[in-house]
Amino acid sequence: CYIQDPINDEIIKVIREFIEAYHISVYDEESHRGLIRHILTRVGFQTGEVMVCIIINGKDIPHKSQLIRELTKISNMTSIVLNHNTQKTNVILGDKITTLWGQEYITDYIGNVKFEISPLSFFQVNSKQAEVLYNKALEFAELSGKETVFDLYCGTGTIALFLAQKAVKVYGVEVVEDAVEDARKNAELNGMENTEFIAGDVAKVIPGLYEQGVKADVIVVDPPRKGC
Repeated sequence: CYIQDPINDEIIKVIREFIEAYHISVYDEESHRGLIRHILTRVGFQTGEVMVCIIINGKDIPHKSQLIRELTKISNMTSIVLNHNTQKTNVILGDKITTLWGQEYITDYIGNVKFEISPLSFFQVNSKQAEVLYNKALEFAELSGKETVFDLYCGTGTIALFLAQKAVKVYGVEVVEDAVEDARKNAELNGMENTEFIAGDVAKVIPGLYEQGVKADVIVVDPPRKGC
C-alpha cells in the first residue's frame, strides 16, 4: 500500500505468522466469536516511534510473550498494547487499554509542538499535511500576541496548542473528557501555560464564558461530522 508506512508490512507479517503458529482465532462480526478483531498501528512521522495496538474480543491473548519477542525485533518499536472490545458492534476500539510492552503512547510533533499519542487519541494521520493546514490557520488568524482565541471542538488540542505559540490565551472546548485530559497533558508537555481546556458542550460552555466576560478575538472551529 503506497500511502501507509512500509513498517506496517513487517507488523502484519509478524502477526499473521503468530496467528497461524498458535492457532489464534480471528473475530467474526456475525457470530461475535473469535479473539483478534483488528490491528491498529501508529507511526510517529518525525520521531519514527511505532505503536502496535491489538484489538481483542476478550481479556487477554495467549502466547503473548512470543508475540512481544517478535514485534520488538522491528526497529523503533515503542509501544505494544491490547485494546479490549467485547461489544457486538462494528466500532473499532473499546474503552480499556492494557500495556503489554513499552509505553502506552508514542510521541510525535506537528511543527515545534510535541504530542503524546495514545491508542484512543485522535491525531491527524498525515501530520506533515496537518502542519501545512495549521500554519495556514495561524496565518489567517493574524495573531500579534495580544489575542484571546477559542478553539471549538478542540479534540486533543492540536490546533489550540499551535495557536498558543502566538496568542496571549487560548481556550479549547471539547465534549469528550478523555480528549480534554490529553490536551491538558500536551499543553504541560510543551510548557504552554496560556491554555485552558474545558470539557463540555460548546453550545453551553461558550455562552457561559461570555457571561463571565471572557470574549474571543479569534475563533477557530474544526467540528466533527455533526458540525456546529
